[in-house]
Amino acid sequence: MGEKVVADRFDLSDRQRYRRKLRECLGGLAQLLEEKRFDRPRNLMGLEIELNLADAGGQPLMVNAEVLRHIASRDFQTELGQFNLEVNIVPHALSGRVLDQLAEELRTGLSYADRQAREVKARIVMIGILPTLTTDDLTLASLTEVDRYTLLNDQIMASRGEEVVLDIAGVEHLTCTSESIAPEAACTSVQLHLQVTPGRFADVWNAAQAVSGVQIALGANSPFLFGRELWRESRVPLFLQATDTRPPELSAQGVRPRTWFGERWIDSAYDLFEENLRYFPSLLPICDEEDPLRVLAAGGTPALSELTLHNGTVYRWNRPVYGVMDGAPHLRVENRVLPAGPTVTDVLANTAFYYGLVRALADEQRPVWTRMPFEDAARNFDAACRHGIDAELWWPCSSRASRGPGMVRMPATRLVREELLPLAAAGLDAWGVEPTDRDYYLSVIEERCRLRVNGASWQVGAYRRALEGGLDREKALAAVMRAYCERVAEGGPVHTWAEGP
Repeated sequence: MGEKVVADRFDLSDRQRYRRKLRECLGGLAQLLEEKRFDRPRNLMGLEIELNLADAGGQPLMVNAEVLRHIASRDFQTELGQFNLEVNIVPHALSGRVLDQLAEELRTGLSYADRQAREVKARIVMIGILPTLTTDDLTLASLTEVDRYTLLNDQIMASRGEEVVLDIAGVEHLTCTSESIAPEAACTSVQLHLQVTPGRFADVWNAAQAVSGVQIALGANSPFLFGRELWRESRVPLFLQATDTRPPELSAQGVRPRTWFGERWIDSAYDLFEENLRYFPSLLPICDEEDPLRVLAAGGTPALSELTLHNGTVYRWNRPVYGVMDGAPHLRVENRVLPAGPTVTDVLANTAFYYGLVRALADEQRPVWTRMPFEDAARNFDAACRHGIDAELWWPCSSRASRGPGMVRMPATRLVREELLPLAAAGLDAWGVEPTDRDYYLSVIEERCRLRVNGASWQVGAYRRALEGGLDREKALAAVMRAYCERVAEGGPVHTWAEGP
């Protein structure tokens, strides 16, 4: 959730001052871009994974503070809910044996964290949404006791002026209300970072947007919420609705939600930061003492604190990130599309596919976003969230009959196997990734497509078999959770799992 924030409440002048500071920060960013002050490319990537804590029966446990005390590592941090943690992997150069290195670091770190969690009778679970969560588990009292989360909740609820309403119609229909943003804590994701130069940023962000639907189709792992089977990636509509600052009237007027796919391809990183200021009022109007323009005039590098704080409260699925390291500013594309899990191998396969595909598409002489309407990218994202591995997606392909110039609709699995896997392999080669790692992790993606199995489809199949075996809904979901954890412990990627429970 970003930097720690300490403050109480805000008066009328705070928002006016914060808005002025945001404009100064945006001007500072424009100056940095114009003067070409950004760090040179080092092919750096980063990885964060949000995690759940559950007991031996698969029920959520509100013990993250105790678990973190046992772990005692800065690699692990709190998240919104008391049953959440986040693990951060230090940046790596995207080359050589990086995928296997990441896999080893993740397995070692998660295994250690799980051993420490067991000291308080908890276990670490990588999954998009715990299927055993109930509405009673997600209340204001279940939020982690950190100032930022309390303030964020207060500001979102004040902006709405009424309860959060969850209304998700999928295989089944869920409707419920919440007096806080706590349902957002149900959503646990993988965040993939890629440091890029300003001149490269728009190509990488556009490519990431274009493939977001494909990522979800392959990696969906959140089919249940509060005992209902909904979308294959229910995390996406849940996050949108749980963070929505708009009352129904503003939503009906077309006011943009803070969890946002976007509405156009971009030409510069500046476009996204400027949109965030133009469309979204501040939630946490906390001002730093820094004068960014004065720092620039003195030859320094401003932190742009207000801009980065505001940016962290606009939940784009591909988010622009500004940072400063060793005195040099840099830009990153943060891909927030994927759910957590199921296994380390699955996470690294998703990672390899994403970085390879984005590199290949960004390098194309005739980029995909010049041939694909943005509306089709958004439509793909929605279809993939609803249908997962069984989704049908639009993609530019001039050789087939289509609904528009060069567009054709095809099963996601066929699109990946026939067109996108070769591109991902070429992209990993361009990064200099070891061919052995490239082939292994992309083969996991290929087998998922061939067998039409991902985390969501496995969970749904296991659940339906449990119901057919005579279990009621609650016991069936608990059985799915136990079987899921057993297979994760065995280590094989999800497409190799035996049927559950």
